[in-house]
Amino acid sequence: MAAATVPGRTRAVPVWTPPLASEALETVLTKIRGWQPFDGESLLDDVGAVLDDVVPAKEASGDHDMRLRSHLMQLVAIAIAAEAGQKDSEAERLIERARRLRTEAMPGEHLQAVGHLRRMAWAVNELHERLGAIKCLREAA
Repeated sequence: MAAATVPGRTRAVPVWTPPLASEALETVLTKIRGWQPFDGESLLDDVGAVLDDVVPAKEASGDHDMRLRSHLMQLVAIAIAAEAGQKDSEAERLIERARRLRTEAMPGEHLQAVGHLRRMAWAVNELHERLGAIKCLREAA
């Protein structure tokens, strides 16, 4: 303990020690720097672009795939943190569907790829709506 001096008084104050070792703090900092805040507007834009009546261009398929996978990952992480799957059977079903779709490779043939993108977009949309309905997301509520 160190002594803290306040005019007229002296008292012992415990020496501060960091809650984690420096390597662990470095890991936490790296994760914080890589964190992306939830952006419901971007999510809805991406879903709309894929589910539109106009078939997405072949050149944009990879970009759509990456963004939809990112939305699925983020929604699943939110659902797990909120324990949505344990509270709601529909949320649990949608979480499992999202995980399954995320692991599927995008087909090489354009129309099959569009079908895959649309399944992912529906999964994003339905999980987003469900998490809003059960109050895991304020933005969708």
